[in-house]
Amino acid sequence: MHSLKTIFRLSLQDYSHERLLSACAILGLAAVLAPLLVLFGVKSGIINTMVDRLIKDPRNLEITPIGSGRYGQEWFSAEARRAGVAFVIPQTRSIAASMVIYNPNGGQPRTLGVDLIPTGAGDPLLEKWGRIPAEDTAVVLSASAARKLNVADQQAVVGRVGRSVSGRKEQVTVDLKVAAVLPLEAFPRDAAFVRLALLEATEDYRDGFGSQVFGWPGKPRPTGSRDYPSFRLYARSIYDVAAVRDQLLSQGLEVYTRAEEIEVIQSLDRSFTIIFRLISLVAVCGYFASMASNILANVNRKSRHLGVTRLIGFSTGSIVWFPVVQSMATSVLGTAAAAGLYLIADLTINRTFARYLAEGEHVCRLAAGHLLFAFILTLALSMLASAYAAFRVAKIEPSEVIRDV
Repeated sequence: MHSLKTIFRLSLQDYSHERLLSACAILGLAAVLAPLLVLFGVKSGIINTMVDRLIKDPRNLEITPIGSGRYGQEWFSAEARRAGVAFVIPQTRSIAASMVIYNPNGGQPRTLGVDLIPTGAGDPLLEKWGRIPAEDTAVVLSASAARKLNVADQQAVVGRVGRSVSGRKEQVTVDLKVAAVLPLEAFPRDAAFVRLALLEATEDYRDGFGSQVFGWPGKPRPTGSRDYPSFRLYARSIYDVAAVRDQLLSQGLEVYTRAEEIEVIQSLDRSFTIIFRLISLVAVCGYFASMASNILANVNRKSRHLGVTRLIGFSTGSIVWFPVVQSMATSVLGTAAAAGLYLIADLTINRTFARYLAEGEHVCRLAAGHLLFAFILTLALSMLASAYAAFRVAKIEPSEVIRDV
């Protein structure tokens, strides 16, 4: 153990003594590793930013039916339990899913016809940008609807629903409260997100039925389960969109998704990964050969010194560590230099493109685990590159040194 500690100290002292050659080896490693770190950082930053934008935008999770059908409660219950489905809710007929909202407050009363969109607990769109209506008389307005009505959060408005019975115009009203206002990017049309009970009552009233919940007059609705012509459905993640779409297509349903856009990002990720691996393979193989030849040349140049070390009592098991320790020192210092260069590049690139990024987004970004993996891999490769040199050291015969003295 004593001789092993001594050989470690002697190898590092020799490494420090030949500081010019050592510096060249360190810079050589940094010159190879730093561009790879920057390349992987750009790949990781751009792809992760694009993926994060897809994941954070719930509209990418939406699966929209094309046309109308007949969907009963059993169908909705089965879809809600299906793996990959995060949220599903019935949608009434589009011709009946509308309401006139009246704002009596302010200097000039305003009236606007809006589409009614069903929502409920777990709706990804409202969970991100708004608030789920807690009551049947609460609504969440789109930005354009709130602007045209000149209303804000927690403000009271009046909803009006009209119908024609035997040529006679009839109308009912309901007092509503604006629970939240969605931002413009969340929903572009004039719309009000409401609980399903209000949407069903609106459709029933236009069909001539009454509503006990809201006190609207009309004949009683027939008992039995209700069938719906459409639905709103969201996948659990962007990676589930294609599977849920295919499952709906297998039922004979035509749907629209953004699966193609998601696939483009995933394809870019796979392409960048292949390119990075090819570049890394060429660079690593080149530097591995260069490091191995330099270490071997250094051992040959110092064979007499190493032979003398053997003569003064160092064992073969300890002397073989001489080139290994020096290669490890190159790996540690070279990786540190490469990491420093990468951090400078990371800061410069992200500041250059900061105007195009949202908060928390990056063009170039590596996690600490990536840097640690690069260091461990470099250290392992350097030890492997010094293996043959260590084998040559073990083969040095002290008798050859004696003959050369």
